[in-house]
Amino acid sequence: MKSIASLLSAAALGAAMLLSPGIAHAAAPNYVALGDSYASGVGTRSYIADSGSCQRSTRAYPYIDAARIGANLTFVACSGARVADVTANQLSAVTAAANLVSVQVGGNDAGFSSVITECAKPSWLGDCTGAINNAQAIINNTLPGRLNSLYGSIKSKAPSARVVVVGYPRLFNGTDCNAGTFFSPTEMTRLNQTADLLNSKVAASASAAGFSFVNPTSAFIGHAVCGSPEWINGLSNPVSESYHPNVSGQTAYANLVDDLLV
Repeated sequence: MKSIASLLSAAALGAAMLLSPGIAHAAAPNYVALGDSYASGVGTRSYIADSGSCQRSTRAYPYIDAARIGANLTFVACSGARVADVTANQLSAVTAAANLVSVQVGGNDAGFSSVITECAKPSWLGDCTGAINNAQAIINNTLPGRLNSLYGSIKSKAPSARVVVVGYPRLFNGTDCNAGTFFSPTEMTRLNQTADLLNSKVAASASAAGFSFVNPTSAFIGHAVCGSPEWINGLSNPVSESYHPNVSGQTAYANLVDDLLV
């Protein structure tokens, strides 16, 4: 039988091993979330007080995913951001210490909010066709260069980070059930095609940079505006909540993004 002294000695040795640096728990990853209103959580109707006009929400997918994976979150996504705004105001948060980065931007460069506003008008009052044509021209001809530059900067600042680029869902299921909007079936189809075009260009730039791309299109089918259940708000009050993922939509995004963060 072992002596009490030897048992105490073994217990002390075990405690020392548990506390030794060699077998300590791995440090929490550093996660930086960049982007626009889709990334900040506009549409969830609940915002972090000190985020101001950026409207960052604890119900946004970066916040959800950071909690899920135990990451230290630097959350700088901001409503209204274009690629130039991410570069000027958010990119400084990305450093060599970043292990994970998500970025979702490009919709505002194409003027998607203005396009939706134009297309929501009665046909005799708005120029939806012209607005969509202009947006598609920007997506085809201007946006790729901007994204390539931004992604190159992210890669340069955090060469060891895992970077996840996030795309946009189609907004419509083919039905406009909102009083006060006048989307025709043709307009809704073209707007969805424009979302697909945007995703294709964002995905191509992400691939060229060696980044992963999250395409939410399939997951959101049946859950767009007027869907059941609806994951994207239709015309809302305040108007800024319109055509953005709601709480369920952000949770759906979180489920897609965290697969690539870990």
